[in-house]
Amino acid sequence: MSKWIEKKTAPVLPIYFVGLVWLVCGLILPLYELWALAVTAVLSAVVFVLGSRLCPKRVERVEQPFLTGSEDADAMLTLIQGHLKTLRTLDEQIPDDALSASIRRMERAGQAIVDEVEQRPDKAKIVRRFANHYLPDAVKILTAYARLEQQGVKGENAAALRSEVEQNAASIAAAFENQLDALYSAEVLDIGADLDVLQSMMKGQGL
Repeated sequence: MSKWIEKKTAPVLPIYFVGLVWLVCGLILPLYELWALAVTAVLSAVVFVLGSRLCPKRVERVEQPFLTGSEDADAMLTLIQGHLKTLRTLDEQIPDDALSASIRRMERAGQAIVDEVEQRPDKAKIVRRFANHYLPDAVKILTAYARLEQQGVKGENAAALRSEVEQNAASIAAAFENQLDALYSAEVLDIGADLDVLQSMMKGQGL
């Protein structure tokens, strides 16, 4: 979910004022003398401080796709979200119903991964290979398929590519779903251990 943050930008006018001080002093003072350089430096510092106080920082609102508290997780989620957007576009471009169904499975699994990692950024390391390889490779393959369909390319090579993509799309979708399932594996083990402890306590109390 995108969020808005405020960024403050330092004003540039104080820097221009400092440049103006050096220009004026260069015209009226012998800057090749040490005392003149010192006077100019002091004046520049005073002008810069006064200019910074008089010229407020510019505040602008910037949209950030993700703010999990981890820059690495935010970058990864932004990358995944971009690829998922491409998948949605490809789904609209590809007329094959079975292939579109597989693409929608990829989208759902991918979006669920984004939602979970956004809530638990510590899980980002689990989906790193998915974000950097599996998802972009799937998008690349489907993009090539969509281009062949749009251009109406014929021939044995094009037909072989279409057939291979159509046959493997469901397997790719299943791999995405398995990646989503892997995000919850640790929690499932923890819950199972808690249930075992609870059952032991209940048995010990004759319940």
